[in-house]
Order: sequence, then C-alpha cells, then structure tokens
Amino acid sequence: MSPFVKKIVSQRTIIQVVIGISIYIGYAYFNISLWWLLGVGALIGLVLGKVFCRWMCPMGFIMELFMSSMGDQKYKQMYQYHKLGCPIAWVEGFSNRFSLFKINLNKDTCKNCGICDKQCYITTLEPAKYSLYLADKERPGTSFTCSKCLNCVAACPNGSLKFNVQLDKNKL
Repeated sequence: MSPFVKKIVSQRTIIQVVIGISIYIGYAYFNISLWWLLGVGALIGLVLGKVFCRWMCPMGFIMELFMSSMGDQKYKQMYQYHKLGCPIAWVEGFSNRFSLFKINLNKDTCKNCGICDKQCYITTLEPAKYSLYLADKERPGTSFTCSKCLNCVAACPNGSLKFNVQLDKNKL
C-alpha cells in the first residue's frame, strides 16, 4: 500500500477538524447557505462517494469525539445512527453506488487474509452480509452506510485494495 494513503488515513481526524472548522466558519461567519453546503456535498458524493461524514463534517467530528469513550462495538453501532438527520449523509450515501471513485479489490493479489474486513466498521457490524474480499457477499464500499474512512485500504498488507476510479464494473 502506498505510504501516502496510510499517512492520509492516519491524519484523517486532523483533516476532518480543519475542514470542519472551515465549513463552520463559512456557515456561521460568512453566512454561506446550508443549500450551498448540501450542493457541494452532493457533488463531492458523485465523485468520491460518502466522504463528508468521516473527512469533513464538523458534527461528525464532535460525535466521534463523544463516541470514542464507548467500547469499540458500541462506537461502531452509534456511528451508524448519528448520521440519520443529515441530508448530506443521505445524498452521499445514495451516491456511493454511482460515485466515480470506489474501493477496488485486485483479486489477483489478494491473499484472503481478512485484515481489511477486521478494519471495516461495516463488515464488523454485519459480517454475514458484507465483505471486502469474499466473493459471495456485498461490498461495503458501495453500501449506503460506508463513509470511506479508508481504514480497509490502509490496512491491506499487499495493496490489493485501492481507492481509485473504477473503470471496470466487474473489478469489484
């Protein structure tokens, strides 16, 4: 895996704080309309998928901060529910299936070690339904709930998972 992706994923919280504060300042001090934020969020969703919640949202950061004191499983379950009231999460979640960038698996280099599934909060909550590498299960990266935290991509020991433009529909 690229050291760049690992570095970016390890700095995700800092990136979220910087972008989140910028969004808050834009909204609160410069009176940028929530409609603009929704529009920009929808456009980002069409390109990258549902990245707003985990990479940009000021409320998402606050919720992660509060939930981090809970146990790991409770945190993962609660993370799913705090997004229910957010229209940007709805629009971007819907666009996960259609976004230009996807989490892609190279089946030829995958060793079926399962490390990616252990890092994915969606597969740990619903292991019977989702897997990043098992062929008979749905891919969490295209589900409504995936927030593209990219922990799975960063954890893959041989770089079989990548977050990039998907050109071949059969590559998933």
